[in-house]
Amino acid sequence: MLWILQAHGSFASPSAGLPKPGCKSGGRDTGGVSKPAVYSQIEETVASIRARCPQRPVLGLIFGSGLGAYADSFKGSTIIPFGEIPHFPTPTILGHSGTLILGSAEGVPAVALQGRVHLYEGYSIAEVAYPARILGCLGIQRLLVTNAAGGINPHFRPGDLMLITDHINLMGANPLVGVNLDSLGPRFPDMSEAYDAAMHKIALKVAQEKGIMLREGIYVGLCGPSYETPAEIRMCRTMGADAVGMSTIPEVIIACHMGIPVLGISCITNMAAGVLAQKLNHHEVIQTTERIKEKLFSLFQGLIPRLGEIGA
Repeated sequence: MLWILQAHGSFASPSAGLPKPGCKSGGRDTGGVSKPAVYSQIEETVASIRARCPQRPVLGLIFGSGLGAYADSFKGSTIIPFGEIPHFPTPTILGHSGTLILGSAEGVPAVALQGRVHLYEGYSIAEVAYPARILGCLGIQRLLVTNAAGGINPHFRPGDLMLITDHINLMGANPLVGVNLDSLGPRFPDMSEAYDAAMHKIALKVAQEKGIMLREGIYVGLCGPSYETPAEIRMCRTMGADAVGMSTIPEVIIACHMGIPVLGISCITNMAAGVLAQKLNHHEVIQTTERIKEKLFSLFQGLIPRLGEIGA
């Protein structure tokens, strides 16, 4: 039996939990609209993954540019290329291998996405967010997202790690636009605590114990693929942003829609345009993530077991 995660963390079979065409679901009128095709797609995707690994993960991880190698350390892992998963988009960018891995991370049942897709690759916002939706439907209770970001805060330096305290969506799109998937979350999800305070405190404590400096700040997401202009970065700084990137926000919105707590970590791989007198390129991003990996993975080793204990 295939199970789909509902908004409040309970489970229901598709026949019981998904809205029927033209009927009311959870007190919300679908307006006579037929059941969105995405429900069938979700069922096919989850069934395909479950057929290869029935494990129900507790923790979901989404890795940004060049950071997915941590999932190679999973114990008892099942590795599935995105291209073998029905309806999954496939990355086209250096540093995003495009594999889903199920296994045990520091003793915690986990599922990881090595890489992600982006709006600038030509995917729709719904396609960009779809893998995060699937992690929720596989049953995760918490989500850890990482990304490579440009530093806007002048006190930051390449190689820093930043805990995301909040975000600003300047991507020009939202993955929840369209008919709401009532069985998975509310029409108007609250975003006042998009990044979970309890997980944030745990991360700070683990970093202190390990002697790892963690910055804290606001992440702003833009569409890309061109890097931002110095004027755009000045605008983002004025708005209160500390780091800038081209990902993550669609996934966090989906997690909030499904009631899944999120912890976000940005790896500051370069300084944004105009902060330093130098041009930007993606190879610098990949080179810096290579330098950051050891520090980030050390943080994960202490952090993930404690995340697995929440609510256990």
